[in-house]
Amino acid sequence: MLPILYRDDRLIAIHKPSGLLVHRTALDRNETRFAVQLLRDQIGQRVYPVHRLDKGTSGALLFALDKDMCREMSWQFERQQVDKRYVAVVRGHTDDAGHIDYPLSRRPDDLEWIGETVDTAPQAAVTDYRTLARVELPIEVERYPSSRYSLLELTPHTGRRHQLRRHLKHIAHPIIGDATHGKGRHNRMFAEHFGSRRLLLACVAMRLSHPDSGLPLLLQAPPADDFMQLVDQLGWRAALEDALRGHAESGTIRG
Repeated sequence: MLPILYRDDRLIAIHKPSGLLVHRTALDRNETRFAVQLLRDQIGQRVYPVHRLDKGTSGALLFALDKDMCREMSWQFERQQVDKRYVAVVRGHTDDAGHIDYPLSRRPDDLEWIGETVDTAPQAAVTDYRTLARVELPIEVERYPSSRYSLLELTPHTGRRHQLRRHLKHIAHPIIGDATHGKGRHNRMFAEHFGSRRLLLACVAMRLSHPDSGLPLLLQAPPADDFMQLVDQLGWRAALEDALRGHAESGTIRG
């Protein structure tokens, strides 16, 4: 059963676990479980995803319950009218705060390659971050006797595919558990020492305007247990909970 964060007559939001695809894709042909199908079977009606989370990313995932609402909500995401907050564990000690303005080449969906030519020219991409906590571990990784890591809150202002993972790689602070853009030695160290084998990226809050009422809606998804176990081992729970409380005190309707 997928945890439901919010539901009304036209929208439903779930807490997607790490490792679950949103929908079927030719890029992962062997996968047989998808959030769209699981949620449809769970609630007994068709659902329409209005945005994506990567397979490895956990957190708030929003669906429409009819095509018209799907179109209206998709417009909000395309126009960057949805405020999203993520948390991530990255390699190295980051600055207290940072602004990443780095265009990214377009990475189209697999279906877009069928029967058409897709423009892959770089598109504007902007991400802000702030550092919630840091740690230095007495564990040798690569050529250093100790290793450093940071807990970040991330705010993407554009919605490019794999934007956060690619932006953090660009500033040399890749997300732990990222097999494509990360560092294998650090990923293996987290698996061996902490039992963490997932991408350490989670969408913890989303603010949007409900198309029917125009009222603000806050969807909250505190990190899943497997993420929080790692946070506890690194002594970061208080810093993370302070950030999550900041979202809850925004004064919007809560899901």
